Amino acid sequence: MVNQVYLLLGGNQGDVRRIFSQTLELIHLSVGKVKTLSPVYRSEPWGFDASESFLNQVVIVNTSLDPEELLKEILDIEKKMGRIRRELNGSYSSRPIDIDILFYNDSIINSHDLIVPHPRLHLRNFTLVPLNDISPDFCHPVFKKTISELIKACNDNLSVSLLNDFDN
Repeated sequence: MVNQVYLLLGGNQGDVRRIFSQTLELIHLSVGKVKTLSPVYRSEPWGFDASESFLNQVVIVNTSLDPEELLKEILDIEKKMGRIRRELNGSYSSRPIDIDILFYNDSIINSHDLIVPHPRLHLRNFTLVPLNDISPDFCHPVFKKTISELIKACNDNLSVSLLNDFDN
């Protein structure tokens, strides 16, 4: 069975452009066919202070992996790309790459290791803006609102700007 997943790439350490490119190659090799890429955006850090802005991009991937296999592959990709996960009392930190599972088809998953849809995507313009570019009519399975409706209701006032000179 082919599943459609929405992934958010984010990072603010190192050569993020190169890291995104290599991450997309690894997603293609170990997760599935990348169908759609949003433009890349520069955004202020959300939830913590950092000297470097983040780059963010949403990708739609067709995969035969189940949600747990998908999570395992994503964590492996992050590790290959230099991500070191540290327990910082639940706080956020700078990183070379972060891959979030935003949606897995229109499934609602709430397990110990995985919550889908991503529990904070509706609060973050750095997620909603690129998501709206490629799938404005996708309906959030919990809130029963489209992405374009969620972005209008979002109270996040952090800067998110299109990065015009980014090639994948």
